[in-house]
Amino acid sequence: MAQQQTDNKQQKQKMFSLVYGIVCVGIIVLFWIIPAPEGMKTEGWHLFGIFCATILAIILKVMPIGALSIIAIALVAISCVTAPGDAKTSVKNALSGFNESLIWMIGVAIMISRAIIKTGLDKRIGYYFVSLFGKNTLGIAYSLVVSETILAPVTPSNTARGGAIIHPIMLSIAHNFQSDPKTKTQNKIGKYLALVNYQINPITSCMFLTSTAPNPMVVDKIVEVAKNNGIQIDMHITWGQWALSMLLPSLAVLFVLPLAIWLIYPPEIKKTTDAKEMATKKLHTMGAMSMQEKIVLGVFGIMLALWAGIGGLFGLSIDPAAVAFLGLALILISGILTWEDILNEKSAWDTIIWFSALVMMANFLGKLGVVSYYATYLESGVRALGFGWLGACILLTLIYLYMHYFFASTTAHIAAVFATFYAAGLAIGAPPMLYALMLAAAGNIMMSLTHYATGTAPIIFGSGYASIKEWWKAGFVMSVVSVIMFGVVGGIWWKILGHY
Repeated sequence: MAQQQTDNKQQKQKMFSLVYGIVCVGIIVLFWIIPAPEGMKTEGWHLFGIFCATILAIILKVMPIGALSIIAIALVAISCVTAPGDAKTSVKNALSGFNESLIWMIGVAIMISRAIIKTGLDKRIGYYFVSLFGKNTLGIAYSLVVSETILAPVTPSNTARGGAIIHPIMLSIAHNFQSDPKTKTQNKIGKYLALVNYQINPITSCMFLTSTAPNPMVVDKIVEVAKNNGIQIDMHITWGQWALSMLLPSLAVLFVLPLAIWLIYPPEIKKTTDAKEMATKKLHTMGAMSMQEKIVLGVFGIMLALWAGIGGLFGLSIDPAAVAFLGLALILISGILTWEDILNEKSAWDTIIWFSALVMMANFLGKLGVVSYYATYLESGVRALGFGWLGACILLTLIYLYMHYFFASTTAHIAAVFATFYAAGLAIGAPPMLYALMLAAAGNIMMSLTHYATGTAPIIFGSGYASIKEWWKAGFVMSVVSVIMFGVVGGIWWKILGHY
């Protein structure tokens, strides 16, 4: 019976995917039939059709995102929308995303992060902090905060970090206190820890350029839009600039976060001495830190130092992608990861492919004037409300953030509308760096909203500790808290840093 239900479910999914796929193809056909709006190039209109169909297919999960990206690359190359009448240049343009160094930095960093899991360093870090602060439930929550924050700069997959590394530790603690949704005991401690486990993830993703895959896409779009709007200042945000800018507001949110969730859904169990003892036993079982773990720590230390710009003190200028390749080379030389491990790291190769396709299309939408075309309408709409640049930026940022209720992918959301919103803000007179940081922060905060907001969400939600209503309530509250903290603390901090 169970197998039959599974088969029926799969059949329905295939049927829906087929219908959705036909709809997406129909969208492309419509863009070819309907003439381009006045003031927009025909090539840009056609590319926009391919782009819209791709984003919709990603949202509807017609196929895996990597497969959809390959289809998009093929369509762009064959249609010659980026180079009419020039097939060779069209193929070159369709593959241009693979030349983006930031894309390779993220892909390679995901490969390297496998070493954390393979050596067991991830669990050691988690249990170590629980052993230090696990005397009470709030202490456990902050242990999860600290653990994920430490892992964030070297774990570009927020799904792997929050779902595959921190979540099993959280589950182990909840089960240790007999808190399980199957026995209706989720309120003991599990619901609280599960919500903390998830809500940490968007904020640690915000802290570093390498904390989640879409962050480098934001950096690329900032550069592209600034260039298209004639801004002469250097708008390329480095790893160190991003980390410094996001440090204080992110830490402020992470400090408040466990307290805020405590107020909404307080756990029944307040004292947790057993958790401290459990973590200590786990560490004892693991034994002393192995040489491989020490090597991984050393390699990560070198990478973080170079990403932060330490090389400049010695006259070295190293591209962030080169640093990632250096780290991978050292891990391979040490034997901790084999080439087979790298080939099997499917999420990294998948990220490189979909990232390249989306960045390529987004870049050419800018070059063909599509972004500026729609940004003009967005700008005029906001201007009609009579706001100054600050009020306009706040309004645009909030719209951008809460639009995510309609997206099941941060990547799709950012790829679809970031450039338009950023261009509109610049046209209204927003300070380029300040507004870039506002949208970048919102692009991570929006992950907190729903149980489908990003890849981490279904994993933690699937453990069953919180209902959809509870999840959405916590997500909305934390989004408001995060917006306020970034608005106040971030606003002051960014002023001190001279971003406006």
